[in-house]
Amino acid sequence: MNNIIKIENLKRSYANIVAVNGVSYSVGKGEMFGLVGPDGAGKTTTIRMLIGLLNPDSGIAEVLGYNIRTQKNKIKNEIGYLSQKFSLYGDLTVDENIEFFADIHGVKNYKARRNELLEFTRLTPFRDRLADKLSGGMKQKLALACTLIHKPKIIFLDEPTTGVDPVSRRDFWKILSNLLKEEITIFMTTPYLDEAERCNKIALMNKGNIISWDTPKNIKASLSGQIVEIVCYPSRTAYNIIKANTSYEVQMYGDRLNVTIQNYNEQFKELEKLLVDNNVDLHDHRVIPPSLENVFIHLISKAS
Repeated sequence: MNNIIKIENLKRSYANIVAVNGVSYSVGKGEMFGLVGPDGAGKTTTIRMLIGLLNPDSGIAEVLGYNIRTQKNKIKNEIGYLSQKFSLYGDLTVDENIEFFADIHGVKNYKARRNELLEFTRLTPFRDRLADKLSGGMKQKLALACTLIHKPKIIFLDEPTTGVDPVSRRDFWKILSNLLKEEITIFMTTPYLDEAERCNKIALMNKGNIISWDTPKNIKASLSGQIVEIVCYPSRTAYNIIKANTSYEVQMYGDRLNVTIQNYNEQFKELEKLLVDNNVDLHDHRVIPPSLENVFIHLISKAS
């Protein structure tokens, strides 16, 4: 697969704060790539450097073979960008918003493309509605249609489903999956690890650093040991007991604990005895496959 985005040792700081700390990775043509991490990880700064809105302090990056420092204008003509706060015009209709963005990009015969995008995003029945009167999910779909009007080769999406209801999130992901069939490369940021599972490749980012970069399957397989999910009460007490008395990594999700051990047959009985001896009520337990969240927390704790 040809790499359509190449990043090598890219770095950007704001005063004393290092937002992006010498990251390196690549994105293949036609991939859905996810840059995944919490707020403040450096995701938005990375996207803004790649599309030419920010200059890196150091490092090299190419988008479609163009240098992000010296060939910004050539990049801008070939990409679409949906920011966290995409600016739709509330006093314009759905049709008029798309027409406006077609004019910005110099798209002359846009009407057939607009009709195609409205069908694609299921917004055709709402084409005469003012943007201000749309739901949050419909606004995101309209913003995506505006981003696609000039047929970009890559679209950059910065946390596109944040604040969107679950049904609209699902619809949005169906649309993104269909875009891959048109060989459009998608570079998106998200704080949601369940969304990252849908990507071809992901980079896990924390405090400006890339802590893992691979397919979701390979990243999950990189976690050594077995994860035992324990349903118990009181779960907070059990969590503290395991932290204080063992070297096991433990994560808490409500009334459930995820404990990473190396050998279930040998070690779980000892763990069970420790909890029961400390008056913890064990309701159930099972060995589960690792999730991206398990791996992400493991990598952060290992780095700290």
